[in-house]
Amino acid sequence: MDIFAQQILNGLVLGSVYALVALGYTMVYGILGLINFAHGEVVMIGAMTALAVVSTLLSVFPEMHPFLTILLAGLAAILVCMSLAFFIERLAYRPLRNAPRLAPLITAIGISILLQNIAMIIWGRKYKTVPQLFPTETFELFGASITSVQIFIILISAVLMSGLLVIVHFTKLGRAMRATSESRRVAGLMGINVNKIISVTFMIGAGLAAVAGILIAGNYSVVHYSMGFMLGLKAFTAAVLGGIGNLGGAVLGGLLLGLIESIGAGYIGDLTGGFLGSHYQDVFAFVVLIVVLVFRPTGLMGERVSERA
Repeated sequence: MDIFAQQILNGLVLGSVYALVALGYTMVYGILGLINFAHGEVVMIGAMTALAVVSTLLSVFPEMHPFLTILLAGLAAILVCMSLAFFIERLAYRPLRNAPRLAPLITAIGISILLQNIAMIIWGRKYKTVPQLFPTETFELFGASITSVQIFIILISAVLMSGLLVIVHFTKLGRAMRATSESRRVAGLMGINVNKIISVTFMIGAGLAAVAGILIAGNYSVVHYSMGFMLGLKAFTAAVLGGIGNLGGAVLGGLLLGLIESIGAGYIGDLTGGFLGSHYQDVFAFVVLIVVLVFRPTGLMGERVSERA
């Protein structure tokens, strides 16, 4: 098996999930200038909700088709996450919209901790195993192996990311979102319901986060109340790498970060003479964050502040 090709495929799978989550960060930042550090916990809530629905359906309707089970669990997770995002924006962020930047940032961190503790109370501290609904098939590609679940993750992520780009660039809602990101005051004067657009932006990001949570649960077959914390930080790194506030940048940053992390994990043992193992792969994400912030703070596709002004 070709190790490099295998790590490329693993990186594309991982990067697809990072990109989905990073889109939520970058949309909220583009409109409000806010880093929503609670976004990773929304991913976790989506995964936990989907698992709870799947477990309930399997116990009540054991003969239900697996596809229908996943569909219902996915819809429930998306609905819960979108509702959660709506209330977070309405109750926590909206009153602080004109406050100093530090206030909503601290609030976001507080909400993140709160959601973790609520999940721990509801679902417990232990890791939960995700039941396998479909038999996993393995395919050979370029000397590497990829499972049917991983192919599904890449395809679903690509469809959702493409759909979001179409919505933002070619629909009335997208025009309103872009106008609001340029100037909330001017958008309001032109008849756009700014509060509604901001709420919808949060909800779209939460919907993508719910799907990302389900994809992660399906790929790793395990979920935990703290799973969203590190994932959220890495997705934030991906958004910064691509250029936070830029949707295409979030996608590019997510894919690049997934590739960097996977390739680094595959070769870190050889590069350090066995001193460091693949479990140090998280280091690569934050090294990338430091390098980008030092040498190109606007990211790969981000615009300079002077250009936007």
